[in-house]
Amino acid sequence: MSSDNPKRALYSHFAALARLLASEHRLELLELLAQGEHPVERLVQRTGLPFANVSQHLQQLRKGGLVTGRRDGKNIIYSLQDGPITEAVVALRNLAAHNIGAVQEIIDAYFTDPDELEPITTAELRTRMQSDSVTVLDVRPADEFSAGHLPGALNIQPGELEARLSELPTTREIVAYCRGPYCVLSHQAVAALRARGYVVRRMAEGFPEWKAGGYPIKAG
Repeated sequence: MSSDNPKRALYSHFAALARLLASEHRLELLELLAQGEHPVERLVQRTGLPFANVSQHLQQLRKGGLVTGRRDGKNIIYSLQDGPITEAVVALRNLAAHNIGAVQEIIDAYFTDPDELEPITTAELRTRMQSDSVTVLDVRPADEFSAGHLPGALNIQPGELEARLSELPTTREIVAYCRGPYCVLSHQAVAALRARGYVVRRMAEGFPEWKAGGYPIKAG
């Protein structure tokens, strides 16, 4: 790149990053890694993609400075690099929802229920948690919960709800959260609990957005 046009040199780097993000599979991997570190085998299981494809995408993300890896015996454990990666993905998501009609149609068809209560924002949930007026339900897999979760959250996956209903209060509101706004696990949990008479809402976003917002988290 010619040194006499530094602006164009910068735009070249911006474009390279945009190309790196131009893959639905890489965006899904970034969402999973935003929950906590994962070995390749677990990412293969969560995405349903072939091992070779996942490895190739991870190598591209690592080369682009978005993920990092550490060796644990024979395994490579991947995690997000430092930096505003979650914020960048959220910005891309919001831009698509605002500018691409097909995106909003999918959201309306699959992720918006006209009869459900309005999802709660992260800021409102934080206020409710401080006043201890809500029960927070994390419906992600146990390993993601262990890597990091909202303080005081109860971890119950949708498939476990029937057996663990006694752990949930019937006298105050429950707020369920997941990996992000389009994670189906929280939608499943909300529908199942409402069918049993619980007062329950979703958090509008997910754990990565909560963490990126600087709100407190706990591990273990």
